[in-house]
Amino acid sequence: MIRKLLIAGLFTAFISVAAHAQTTTQSYIDNNLAKAKELMRVNHIPASIILAIAIHESAAGTSKIAKYLNNHFGVKGSNNSTKIHSAYKGYETVSDSYDHFIEFMHNRTSFSKLFDQHDQYDYLGWARGIQKGGYAHSRLWSSQVINLIKKYQLYKYDDEPIEMLPTLIPASISIFSLSKPKRVALSIK
Repeated sequence: MIRKLLIAGLFTAFISVAAHAQTTTQSYIDNNLAKAKELMRVNHIPASIILAIAIHESAAGTSKIAKYLNNHFGVKGSNNSTKIHSAYKGYETVSDSYDHFIEFMHNRTSFSKLFDQHDQYDYLGWARGIQKGGYAHSRLWSSQVINLIKKYQLYKYDDEPIEMLPTLIPASISIFSLSKPKRVALSIK
């Protein structure tokens, strides 16, 4: 009996932790979506990639470097923090961290070529290209970022090119009215 209660308690705790992580990540997405979309529109890098990398590198804003240094992309550099001793770069704001990530992508040769190779709709190409460029040492990094994009459906925040949008039929037109027109005789009195 005690064993069953212990297993049930552990299962409940696991579900609770998983639900909290999901809620934390969704809150992170909600808080940073506007900035990611702004950067996507200006720089033509998918918002999904920006958000997924930030979620991955900052544990959805809960890591120490995210909390104390506003560093959401794991960029190394100097900082003036008295709260944490770290080799990671410090930023005044989270927005500064996002801006520097894009600047970093533009200014490093191994990443800057990605802007010519991929558009803002190709999150798979961007993730693989960033990994190949040496952003992270883990061989699983791009898979982890892609899995975050899929898990949280971040791809839905990437602007679709006009040719990919479905053709919309106005509500006043019936599908049946699009068939071959019938000739109708009109009588005028």
